[in-house]
Amino acid sequence: MLNPYALTMLAAGIGIPVLAALNAALGRHLGAPALAAVILFCVALLSALVVFAVTGPRGIQGIATAPKHLFLAGALIAFYVLSITFIAPHFGVGNAVFFVLIGQLISAAMIDQFGLFGATQTPLTLSRGAGLALMAAGVLLTQRG
Repeated sequence: MLNPYALTMLAAGIGIPVLAALNAALGRHLGAPALAAVILFCVALLSALVVFAVTGPRGIQGIATAPKHLFLAGALIAFYVLSITFIAPHFGVGNAVFFVLIGQLISAAMIDQFGLFGATQTPLTLSRGAGLALMAAGVLLTQRG
């Protein structure tokens, strides 16, 4: 039986290229990629508000004391959505997501290696490095056909 966390993240991973294709198509349809991104963020905000309403107001008191650098995640989301919306129609969804995946592999390895942002520190051993290299090679092979 598969781990529910793994299944959820698999679904999230499936959603990233779908998000890219849908938002790029909306940007082309509207003739305004930035507007497509704004619409996506509005839908995302409404979705998050629904989940927040269902799960309850836990955590609100911590907003004022949270380290301000943690809020940069919102800017990173905006960067991803805006860049994929502008670039995917010209570069292709597959090519764009390929470079996103390579960036994710590098970033995740560094975050784990150094325990950045409170993540569990997991050393980049030779076997983990080889696994990451194999994953990167696999992603490359899917793009080269």
